[in-house]
Amino acid sequence: MKVTAEDVGVLMLRVPAGLLLMGHGAQKLFGWFGGAGPEKTGEMMTALGYPQGRLMGLAAGAGEFGAGAGIALGAATPLSCAGLIATMTNAAVSAHLPKGLWAHHGGFEYPLVLGAGAAALAVHGPGSLSVDGALGCQRKGLLWGLAATAVGLVGAAAVLALRRTDQENGSAPADSSVQDRSVQDSAGRDSTG
Repeated sequence: MKVTAEDVGVLMLRVPAGLLLMGHGAQKLFGWFGGAGPEKTGEMMTALGYPQGRLMGLAAGAGEFGAGAGIALGAATPLSCAGLIATMTNAAVSAHLPKGLWAHHGGFEYPLVLGAGAAALAVHGPGSLSVDGALGCQRKGLLWGLAATAVGLVGAAAVLALRRTDQENGSAPADSSVQDRSVQDSAGRDSTG
């Protein structure tokens, strides 16, 4: 197996991004790394308008953890990228969009960077230093990148369609203190929603 500088470069991007995304998932699933755990994440998801907040929080955590693992390992790369795009789109729209672009204001900058990186990874492929590379089943190129992006966006839209706004359900605005404690940006806050 010939290893190129591109293979090393993409590995250097994939592994930390994937491991950090796994960490965000573990915060939701297990309360690790100072995370909210399933109960508080469920409260946050309910405050964001998702039905069955605890279940949706577990789904978000599992999506982040699984997509992160796939990206870190370079396994099922287009599918892993689609999962990351879906979770980051949901986070950006439901938790960060009203706060603007920049992460220091709780904005959607971080989910946007991760989602765009996932789309680029699906186009580029994980490189030879990956599970896909070792198995000889790298799926890469513009069509794979577009397919991963489309699947991620359609998946995100399906989940976002489940949300109810405060006006739709006739309730008072969501308790922002729950949201502010649970959804945080890259300066020590969980920006993946």
